[in-house]
Amino acid sequence: MNSSEEIAVSGMSAGRSAMRMGPAELVQAAAMARRFYLEGKSKIQIAEEFGVSRFKVARVLETALERDLVRIEIRVPAELDAERSDALRARYGLRHAVVVESPAEVSEESPDPENLGEVAADLLGELVNEGDVLGLAWGRSTIHMAAALDRLPPCTVVQLTGVYDAGTAERGSVEAVRRAAQVSGGDAHPIYAPMLLPDAATAEALRHQTGIARAFEYFDKVTVACVSIGSWEPGISTVYDMLSDEERAHYSSLGVAAETSAHLFDAEGRRVGRDLGERCITVKADQLRRIPEVVAIAGGQRKAAAIDAVLRSGLVTSLVTDTAAADYLMTAGAPPKSALSRTDPDGI
Repeated sequence: MNSSEEIAVSGMSAGRSAMRMGPAELVQAAAMARRFYLEGKSKIQIAEEFGVSRFKVARVLETALERDLVRIEIRVPAELDAERSDALRARYGLRHAVVVESPAEVSEESPDPENLGEVAADLLGELVNEGDVLGLAWGRSTIHMAAALDRLPPCTVVQLTGVYDAGTAERGSVEAVRRAAQVSGGDAHPIYAPMLLPDAATAEALRHQTGIARAFEYFDKVTVACVSIGSWEPGISTVYDMLSDEERAHYSSLGVAAETSAHLFDAEGRRVGRDLGERCITVKADQLRRIPEVVAIAGGQRKAAAIDAVLRSGLVTSLVTDTAAADYLMTAGAPPKSALSRTDPDGI
């Protein structure tokens, strides 16, 4: 039985309607309810014990619920919003959506609440199976997630993007890959290269370097990926921060609303500025789309519109976010197609 559910079984103190049951009926119903809800016995086992049919057991259990003899209370940790999570999952057709309560005070410098990483770490512990290939893209949220990991089955861990700044590799995505591999006991394939290069020729040359090429060979084998999302503004998009003023203006003119793994999207989830990808060390968008499970970690009001755009792109199957972003997402225009269809909005 799920530990998040608590079953309260009462006897003679049941509600007024339950008093219509005689004492023997109440005692038997309470006993059957205990066997079923608290002890986990099947209806067939209960029927054999009490010498009745399993259909009668089913009727007694149904009556016990109707007459308040049994009360079922579903509890999840206070930081998780189960109602918003389920509504968000249904609206976007996601496989998993986990909504975390937004902290009372959110720093403008850190739009993603750090507790998102902790929840995402627990989610990865559920999703990753032995023998999987786990891909981690650059992002503050994925770094927080990796730091919070305490369990992973044996798996290979590969870095999906270069780093924001090669000088911070030890504290960034390289360290996140190492940490995840250490927890899982699997092999690590980091990428010691910047995410964005000055030109396409330099990026292409780096892709052929031995260590980087080895990591790229795993991209088509990734079964679970973890990515972050950035909105197109300073301090919230690593790509935005790495570009010149002239380049920012150019991509802004194309209608960029969001980025993930160095891929740019407009508000409808269509890819724009594809030429930027030629200068980047990153997993291709089509490769991301083919990964069975892609978990995005992003939250905060400032990222809400960007999250909506990336969800509409069809690249993401699951989301860990907070209530501030979730409230925006639940009213963000017409509901998109199911994310699980993995449809490219460009139709290409």
